[in-house]
Amino acid sequence: MLDIAEELHRWVEQGRVFAVATVVAVGGSAPRQPGAALAVDSDGTAIGSVSGGCVEGAVYELCRQALEDGRTVVERFGYSDEDAFAVGLTCGGIIDILVTPVRGGVYPAALAAAASGEAAALARIVEGPDDLMGRALLVHPDGSYEGVLGGHPELDRTAAAEARAMLDGGRTGTVGIGEDGSRCGQPLTLLVESSVPAPRMIVFGAIDFASALVRVGKFLGYHVTVCDARPIFATKARFPEADEIVVAWPHRYLATTDVDARTVLCVLTHDAKFDVPLLQAALRLPVAYIGAMGSRRTHEDRNKRLREVGVTEIELARLRSPIGLDLGARTPEETALSIGAEIVANRRGGTGAALTGAHTPIHHDGPREPAGRLGSVA
Repeated sequence: MLDIAEELHRWVEQGRVFAVATVVAVGGSAPRQPGAALAVDSDGTAIGSVSGGCVEGAVYELCRQALEDGRTVVERFGYSDEDAFAVGLTCGGIIDILVTPVRGGVYPAALAAAASGEAAALARIVEGPDDLMGRALLVHPDGSYEGVLGGHPELDRTAAAEARAMLDGGRTGTVGIGEDGSRCGQPLTLLVESSVPAPRMIVFGAIDFASALVRVGKFLGYHVTVCDARPIFATKARFPEADEIVVAWPHRYLATTDVDARTVLCVLTHDAKFDVPLLQAALRLPVAYIGAMGSRRTHEDRNKRLREVGVTEIELARLRSPIGLDLGARTPEETALSIGAEIVANRRGGTGAALTGAHTPIHHDGPREPAGRLGSVA
């Protein structure tokens, strides 16, 4: 439910009563992943989505029912061959939906944390005894937690430790533990939803292509920084949608700023005096993606210069150059789209090939590196 936290936090502040349906498990070709949510308030207002439209009507009614009877339930939806009009997923997948009436507990604090961009994890029991279903813990990055799952006192500590481990990686998914907190007790399944600050996109080179890429990066949910050593070009007026404008030599800025396994670096300067020291440093950092713009001749010359300063072949293999997928792009906007597409393919494990006539899966199992805040990066 944290992927719609900002709106739900407003509902809490307004005193609105609501129920939330959350995807807790998927099988086959399902349109939404665990954590996707639909919420319905007592007036019938709905926000969010659990299936992209396939079963929204049925889930909406389940939320209305949960508001009436106060019960937490798990419902499975799948494709029906016998009746094409039956409630189900026409894509052939299966999804399990947890429907919970939200009435106090740790939910308001969890929504407030996610809405403000704080790191936090919400761990909920989605499979187990009826009296424990829907119970939740709010887990903070330091390992402290709020709430009680019930039963054995060791259960809360074990659940918090599992949730913290998933929060550290920015991951959302399910984990199994015993009802007594061990791996041997009556099994429970927890859905852990991680909310973390938006991942970073750092665009080096304040050129016209960068302006288009900033817009694509924001659309994909990144916190976007533009960095250039030339103050006349690196201005807020030229990049109004960027979260941050930095006037500095790129390699010096990269040495002083925070990056992590979700960060993407886009080098658009295609100038050796900027590119070489920047890429020499970047290719040794544990970031998700490093791409550099330039012609194939520029690419070959840049690789030669990088080898001369000690960059290894293994390090060079991480560089996406020329940057972007082959879309035949010509305009800055088309080029930015090709770069964004490559970033998504790299994050999700996609091939970049056309789906028409292909035998590759439409939805891949998951990202290659930790995902960002729920719903922030497509």
